[in-house]
Amino acid sequence: MPSPSGTDAAPTGPSPPHRPGGKPPDPVLATERDYLRQSREYLRLMRENVLSLRAMGGDPVSEEYLKADLYRRAEVLRDIPDAPLFFGRLDYAAGSVWSEEGEGGEAGGRVETAPGRRSSDRFHIGRRHVHDPDGHPVVIDWRAPVSRAFYRASQADPMNLERRRRFGFSGGDLTAYEDEAFGAPEVRAAGPQTSRIMLEEIERPRSGPMRDIVATIQPDQDDIVRGDADATVCVQGAPGTGKTAVGLHRVAYLLYAHANRMKRGGVLVVGPNRAFLAYIRNVLPALGEVGVDQVTVADLVGTVTVRASDSERAARIKGDARMAEVLRRALWAGVAEPAEGLMVARGSRRWRVSREEIAGLIDELRERGVRHGAGRDMLGHRIAHVVLTRMEAAGEAPDDRTHDAVRRTREVRAVVDAVWPAVIPARLVLRLLSDPDLLAQAAEGLLDDDEQREIQWDSPPRGPGSARWSAADAVLVDEARDLIERIPSLAHVVVDEAQDLSPMECRAVGRRCATGSATVLGDLAQATTPAAVADWPQMLTHLGKPDAGLRLLDTGYRVPRQILDYASRLLPLIAPGVPAARSFRQDPGSLAVVGATPGSLPAALAQACADALDRPGSAAVIAADGQLTALAKMLGRAGVAHGTLDGDGPGARLTLVPVSLAKGLEFDHVIVAEPARIAAAHSRGLHQLYVALTRAVSRLTVLHTQPLPDPLR
Repeated sequence: MPSPSGTDAAPTGPSPPHRPGGKPPDPVLATERDYLRQSREYLRLMRENVLSLRAMGGDPVSEEYLKADLYRRAEVLRDIPDAPLFFGRLDYAAGSVWSEEGEGGEAGGRVETAPGRRSSDRFHIGRRHVHDPDGHPVVIDWRAPVSRAFYRASQADPMNLERRRRFGFSGGDLTAYEDEAFGAPEVRAAGPQTSRIMLEEIERPRSGPMRDIVATIQPDQDDIVRGDADATVCVQGAPGTGKTAVGLHRVAYLLYAHANRMKRGGVLVVGPNRAFLAYIRNVLPALGEVGVDQVTVADLVGTVTVRASDSERAARIKGDARMAEVLRRALWAGVAEPAEGLMVARGSRRWRVSREEIAGLIDELRERGVRHGAGRDMLGHRIAHVVLTRMEAAGEAPDDRTHDAVRRTREVRAVVDAVWPAVIPARLVLRLLSDPDLLAQAAEGLLDDDEQREIQWDSPPRGPGSARWSAADAVLVDEARDLIERIPSLAHVVVDEAQDLSPMECRAVGRRCATGSATVLGDLAQATTPAAVADWPQMLTHLGKPDAGLRLLDTGYRVPRQILDYASRLLPLIAPGVPAARSFRQDPGSLAVVGATPGSLPAALAQACADALDRPGSAAVIAADGQLTALAKMLGRAGVAHGTLDGDGPGARLTLVPVSLAKGLEFDHVIVAEPARIAAAHSRGLHQLYVALTRAVSRLTVLHTQPLPDPLR
């Protein structure tokens, strides 16, 4: 295993980054570059070894399964040339040893005191585990216990470290290093030092999909990432605090530290829209996790085709938790009292089950709280059991085959169909929204007459296939589906932008982690949907996790203080209880408010876009949905190349973004056009404006012809 040398004399505190220049080559940098080349070669050999293996199963199905597993392993070991294989190094103090551990089979590790041993353990920390042909670790996975000191060590608690080294990269090339020494009294007295390499990585312009933050995870973020797998955690995160990245890195950590449980039970990431999912799609693969499904809520509940939209009031009513009870009543209203008993013939004898006995069996099953579909199946078994009990009392010796034969007789099946008919979820919701009498019966004491009229369909469809379902209707169908047959639970679910979920959508997500845990991410100040919940305790109750811990991320690491302070002027109006975000950095030139006349708007917009494109990184124009076409024409006439955000996420260097799709995205330079139009276009327009203003991570230009909303003047 290669071992860098020449680093025994560590500077006190973080050293200035060492970069090649006109001076002779830095020997430490040259050694680390050799280490990187050798590490990449070892990773290549690991992948080749996997690809050389033959899938030898005992049957064709097993063989195909093994082939798929080998393919996944090979994909995890694929090198990413423009991403550093490691980003740091830990030098543990003499007298520390390291032992491997970890459920996932990777090199885990812990540092222990070893009296009498004088040696220095050095570990390069990277995105994945790499070992040499003899199995010795060359790069340690960032998720391993031994790596935690990279994120948590401080002068107050050095965690047995002598030195922490950070590496600077350009693409996949190592360009600089920076050392931080621990232990010396003069270093402790100097207090916390800010790493210049880390700051440059945070501030680096970005374009294209979101990248991981594995090299810059902060201690408060690390606490959440490495939290208990059995615990559900809710993160209230201000803009720029990295809550989305924290959630994704938590998924990667759980898949490493609890691999068997997570892979057996399944992990799911739920995002607000497809543009957002496209934006985050590369993060987990870059961390070596390629098998995690990422879906929207619409995908999650998508058993019907959505072709219509509700009014805001109808969406609020359909999204209200009361609808769960309305659906339950409508479903169980179809279970009827038996009109008569039944007679079952077996050979020369006939066995009677009275109407009262059948009614008692139905009552017993309803009181047990079983699912509707399971109860229907159990009713046939219960009736067969009554018959077999009488056969035994008469001296016969029935067995399991007799029980099954009785349950399947025409008489028993006819009774079950009559008193407990099978229900298709979509048909139940269709009947409920089409039949005023059924709705009135099911909603009595829950929805008033006006609310019932608001959600009723004006022209009842002939069947589920011809119905014009809305997104809220699809969630109701999912609720009905779970009332009939239990939807399986996963091991862990991450739900981002959770503040926008209606209570019924919370229930839909909660069903997917009923026996597992969840990571809930969001910002109440960015709640823009009509049926959004009012606070986190309410949301967590609907999710089925009322005891979840609430964590606050209020330090923005990428958004300059000037931008956050400007956007935070809206908080007293849109989220009085949410504290304003603090910023890790500031830039006095990051905010520009530009007034224009209607006639000069095209020229002002073209100039703002040209200024944005003169700087490195991504750029976006965010505006009210209804204004996007006009702005696109202005840019077209001015000859400014641009793209328009759609379901596939940002693609062009300059992107026109409807404010309804801006949530969760970030751009280096953002131009918010006509804030007043954004604020006036929606009942939660000020919330949408807050989202738009906080998408910039480097520069924000506010361009307006109409007077700004009062808090921004």
